[in-house]
Amino acid sequence: MDRGFWITWYDLPDDGREDYLSWLHEFYIPWLLKRPGFLWAAHYAAVKKESRPATQRESALNHTDDSSVPTGSRYILLVGAEHANVFADPVPSVLHAGLPAESRKMLTMRIGERANVMVEAARVEGPQAKQYQAGMALAPCIQLGSFNCPYQHEEEMLAWYAQWRMPKMRTTPGCIRTRKLASVSGWAKHAVLYEFTSLEARNQHFIAHEDRDPEMKAWSDRMVQKLVHAPGSSTLACRSWPAVSN
Repeated sequence: MDRGFWITWYDLPDDGREDYLSWLHEFYIPWLLKRPGFLWAAHYAAVKKESRPATQRESALNHTDDSSVPTGSRYILLVGAEHANVFADPVPSVLHAGLPAESRKMLTMRIGERANVMVEAARVEGPQAKQYQAGMALAPCIQLGSFNCPYQHEEEMLAWYAQWRMPKMRTTPGCIRTRKLASVSGWAKHAVLYEFTSLEARNQHFIAHEDRDPEMKAWSDRMVQKLVHAPGSSTLACRSWPAVSN
């Protein structure tokens, strides 16, 4: 099983962006996947969330005001492994130091780069899991939130995800999987990764499906205000590598 995750968020300049993306997709990711224990990789570009009443809760999320936290969020690169220690020998910074000079130069194009190594704490499968043919490969559309929570509220957060949000994703149309992640390294202590069959399915069913229960909607509204998100979180994104088949 893929229980370990190396996640990198970053932005790119306009100048040289296409050259970078060609390098990433044609050299860097295939190079990573030759590493022992690296099971899969997926690259995503963020898309704008729809503006509608069902997303007002997300627009009111609290974000960190710590200026030391890198602010990249336009692109997300995720790599999966059996466990987090796969990314420990060597650690990502040492792994990158061993790249050819031209590849190291490409990495310097990343703006506001932020990374976490995480482990899967819990997982549920959605209604589309049985029809999903790509196995461990991440879905065409994801939503990834990364955040911290004051320790005084972490017990309630644990209960909220376990008793409400994740069970609800089992029945949310368009959902393939939902995973709650815990950090091994990086700024965010927590993350939640939602996988959807398409952007359209996410926009139609996520949150709105949950909000049909007023009592639980109130719990969700209350809980999300206690979290402090990373810059740009939560990120809604569509997969650019591997390419999504029509």
